[in-house]
Amino acid sequence: MNLDTGEIVQLTDEPQQGEGKDSHAGPVGSVTKTPDSRLVVYRTGNRLKKLDTLTGQTTVIYEETGSYNLGAPSIARNRRYVAFCRNEDVQVADGPNYTGFKERYYLVKDGHITLAYLDGSGWLDVFKDTHQVGHFQFCPDDSTIGSYCHEGPWNLVTQRIWLLDLVAREARPCFRQTEQDSVGHEFWTQDGYLFFDDRGPGHDGTITSNRTQAVATEVQVNQNVLIPFVGLADRQGNVVRRMDMPYYCNHYHANPNHTILVGDDVDDLVLIDISGQEAKLQVLCQHKTSWHMQSAHCHPTWSWDGSRILYASDYGGKVNLYLVRP
Repeated sequence: MNLDTGEIVQLTDEPQQGEGKDSHAGPVGSVTKTPDSRLVVYRTGNRLKKLDTLTGQTTVIYEETGSYNLGAPSIARNRRYVAFCRNEDVQVADGPNYTGFKERYYLVKDGHITLAYLDGSGWLDVFKDTHQVGHFQFCPDDSTIGSYCHEGPWNLVTQRIWLLDLVAREARPCFRQTEQDSVGHEFWTQDGYLFFDDRGPGHDGTITSNRTQAVATEVQVNQNVLIPFVGLADRQGNVVRRMDMPYYCNHYHANPNHTILVGDDVDDLVLIDISGQEAKLQVLCQHKTSWHMQSAHCHPTWSWDGSRILYASDYGGKVNLYLVRP
């Protein structure tokens, strides 16, 4: 979409499952792109594809032939390759309100971090783990470093965030957790720090359409034994900043200089100023989403230049994308 004119251009025309004779068909999902929008990488069926938006050429860069589920791809800064998670398929169904979330955490014992070249020339597994892995993300200014997580209910995962050296093929923990920590929703800031959210014991990182947690049901949403906090860690995994939050949101994202967070609370989008000694919150707007499916989670995200915030909501019955100026 051209945000100045409102013009929309359709990029893909993939057949859906059951259409034609393409056994690889499936809905388009897990879409990511380069900051200039030149390259788009997405999943369709059991394949990952790259689209060059300038030439219109589409290239298959990975095809799953085993019994593994593909995670979302991340494009390296050098634009030579992507990396993504693959977990053994344990035949646990997805569904509304985190169906299967706890079951997959216990059942998956075979997870891989896989690298695929953007020119379609091949792929390789760069790391293998004995846990369910997820959320692989390249460091924005170093194509040899990435992060991934041990996926599952936050209160059950003993070490959520891991840093991966793709040259040495070694992983090391980022922010070593204690028994009191429930950590998640990590992301890289534009200048190469890892942001993370710690809600304290009893929090599983979920919210359902009933405004309750999905796994740790004995603890209510926004009920805390200790004060939640957010942190910034460097690429060695050391925490360089910690900010207490007398509240928490379901997801956070930071503006370009990580002084203001946008978060999705139960009913509102909020802005949180973390530039000073204390976090200051103000309501931006109501999002009115149901939280019923993962696609209906707001996941508010700052634009690359910090001028707009993009989020999702199923207010009105269907999931739509919304842009708001902060």
